[in-house]
Amino acid sequence: MTARILIVDDQPDIRKLIRLTLQHLDDVEIQEADNGGDGWRMAQDFKPDLMLLDVMMPGELDGYQVCAKVKSDPLLKGQTKVILLTARAQKEDEEQGRKAGADAYLTKAFSPLKLLDLMDNMLGRTA
Repeated sequence: MTARILIVDDQPDIRKLIRLTLQHLDDVEIQEADNGGDGWRMAQDFKPDLMLLDVMMPGELDGYQVCAKVKSDPLLKGQTKVILLTARAQKEDEEQGRKAGADAYLTKAFSPLKLLDLMDNMLGRTA
């Protein structure tokens, strides 16, 4: 079964790092957005199994807002897991992520191996 993954981050280097981390997997379909508004619209169309979502992004929606929208959408909330990716490592930031409905909170700079393990766990795959 192909896993649909949506990467939403305004930093091209982070999107590239994630893509490179996932490139060896042959059963994933990856799409990308560089801001929260586009990420939200893409999520509605793409219906990802997993979103890797930056918290701080320019534009109309930040990562917390996108996460809350995904988790309240009837078509996405039961299907889409959300991992928030952020440089913000304060307890209050993680709490805000939990309130938005995030399934996990990963602080940048994260280990690609840790990201893969977390994704495999969320998608029910064996590592």
